[in-house]
Amino acid sequence: MVKKFGFTLAEVLITLGIIGVIAALTLPSLIQKKQTKELETGLKVAYSLINQAIINANNDAGETLTSKNVEYRQFKSLIMPYFDNPTDCSWGGNKGVTNSIICGGADDRGNEVNINYKNFSKKSQRISTHYIDDGQFVLKNGMLIMIENEKTPTVYLTADINGASKKPNAWGHDVFTFQLMDNGKLLPMGQKGTDFYNKECSETSTGNINGIGCTYKALTDPNYFKNLP
Repeated sequence: MVKKFGFTLAEVLITLGIIGVIAALTLPSLIQKKQTKELETGLKVAYSLINQAIINANNDAGETLTSKNVEYRQFKSLIMPYFDNPTDCSWGGNKGVTNSIICGGADDRGNEVNINYKNFSKKSQRISTHYIDDGQFVLKNGMLIMIENEKTPTVYLTADINGASKKPNAWGHDVFTFQLMDNGKLLPMGQKGTDFYNKECSETSTGNINGIGCTYKALTDPNYFKNLP
């Protein structure tokens, strides 16, 4: 007579329990690593797309766009054609032509949803919209591009790399700012020479622009996304 070997019900349950404990311990770490990699990759994609659009616009115009020769609120119309079929959000928020989450939309009181962006430390629920309200549009991948193009000779471009509908919606986490320099180069904010060099990237500050200066660090520090507050 041949003996048959197998697991008892108790042994199976114990094994499943052990697997469940291991999964519970490792799954959050795997999810965090995936999210970290997505944010890191998204920032690099944003930098590349914006920079290439500016280069193409310069080539077609036969001149270099700089912070000094771009008129008030004209920068969006100069570079938007060089993205793949973007959605025009006008100036942004409740002033957008598409009052929906893709453009940031507006809340039930008519306020711009952009005011719900957090700062880098996540200790402020109302970042300043001053630097993102001179033109906005959404790319096909969901990325929201927001522009500062005031009368002063400054042009900033901010990218919500995963769109307004996805969290964390915080400056320095999934929202990053670049500066168009006087020589026409696009630099990550926080790099030497930019307006927020070594400024506004604090893990403790409650300031409503804290995080605007984090972009350079996010691109150059290999541990940046692993240690987000």
